[in-house]
Parts: sequence; C-alpha cells; structure tokens
Amino acid sequence: MTSDSPVVALSGVSLRRLTAGQLILDAVDWTVRAGEHWALLGPNGAGKTSILRLVGAVIHPTTGTVEVLGHRLGRVDMRELRARIGLVSSAQKAPQDATAHTIVLTGATGTVQPLWRRYDAATRERAHALLAELGCKELADRPFGVCSGGQRARVLIARALMPDPALLLLDEPFNALDLPSREDLVDALHHLATSRPGLATVTVTHHLEELPPSTARVMLLREGRVLTAGPAEEVLTDASLTACFGRPISVTRHGGRWLATSATR
Repeated sequence: MTSDSPVVALSGVSLRRLTAGQLILDAVDWTVRAGEHWALLGPNGAGKTSILRLVGAVIHPTTGTVEVLGHRLGRVDMRELRARIGLVSSAQKAPQDATAHTIVLTGATGTVQPLWRRYDAATRERAHALLAELGCKELADRPFGVCSGGQRARVLIARALMPDPALLLLDEPFNALDLPSREDLVDALHHLATSRPGLATVTVTHHLEELPPSTARVMLLREGRVLTAGPAEEVLTDASLTACFGRPISVTRHGGRWLATSATR
C-alpha cells in the first residue's frame, strides 16, 4: 500500500441476504483516503452498518470489490486485516468489572478478556497515554461497568486506537448519550482529527448534530443505494436530506456544526 493509495475502495459492491435473497446494498462505489473524516447517514435499513461491516473486514460482498488498507477482501486473511482496523460500536461487549485501563489494554490483542502476559510496560503506558488523549485518564482504575455512557464511548475509542490503526470505524458511538456526554465525545473526536492527520474515520449516525466540525465528507444512503457522496457542504442540503429521509428537512450550520430539523410547511 503506497502513501497515496485509498484507505478504503468499494467498486460496484452489492450485498444480498443469503437466506431471503434481499438486496441490502446495490452497486456502491466509494473511496476513503488517509486523513478523511466521513459520516454515513440514512434511514434505518439504508445499509450503513452493512457498509461498515464490509469495510471492517467482517463480511464479504456478494458482487463487486472491497479493498481495505491495500488488501482486497477474498485475497487476505480477514483476521489479520481486522487487527489493523479500529472499530467502536455501541453494541460492543466488555467485562463490566474490568478497569478502563484494562479495557484499553485488550485493544492490543484484539480480545475481550485481557491476555496479561502479552502486555509489557510500554503497552501498559500506551494505554494510559490513550486514556489521557481521550480526556479520561482519571478513569484508569474505575470499573468499566460504573462509567457513564460517554465515558465508556471514549474508553472504547482509546481501546480501538491501541494498534495504531490507519482506519477508525464508529458505529453509532453516540447512542443513548446525554447532551454533556455527547459534547465530550464530539470534542474528543475533533481532537483526534487534528492530532492524527493520517487517521481516516467513518462514523455511522442518525443525527447531524453529532458530527464533529472535522467531518468534512458525507455519504447519504437510501434503500442500499448511494444517493450522493462528497464534501459535507455540498451533500448536507435541504434537498438532499429531504430525498434521503423522505420528509421535508431543513439544514442549518453554526460554528462548524450541523443541525437538521423538520422543514416548516
């Protein structure tokens, strides 16, 4: 993989549910380059999480090609490729009694439970440094189960960064967060974008106000098809959001942040 190679490249990708033959994704073309920060938006069932599963080397496409970090799915060991991709999901399972520092450590081995013999002093120090970078170093000795939703999200992002991935995938990381926790996470993601210029991120969300100012590119999906993709200021328009969600939408922007509301009829 050369320095100018895409981090992600989807070409003519379609995905069918084998049991029912349902078409989940239809002829998707998409490219993500180093340092780009993308949001995937669309109604439930639009195919957002399916794209994340393809890009995360969890599943193969039915047709078309998926290349991630210079490797084509079907020609690479998926387990080895997954080890080089950071993934954060609101559905992730983690030991509730383990400390936040321990949760982050497990990112070095890609395991749910810690493999203590695999963590040397440098690895342990890296986990502390990542907690500090995500603004939650004071949580190091706190059991994960008693952390707030926003704190858990930041701990899981620190965990995902342990192998120093070139690609970070965020599947609804703001799910069920209250307003202060949401804003803490927005700040943390914006900081990552500015402090790690080579890191590419892809965030699946339902709400424009959850997008950090660093989210410069957006793809809109509906019924498994790409409606439009490109610079956020070109994609996040009243007309595009209305077509995507099937009801009149008004989009505004303030201080680099976006907001979508139901348009006045």
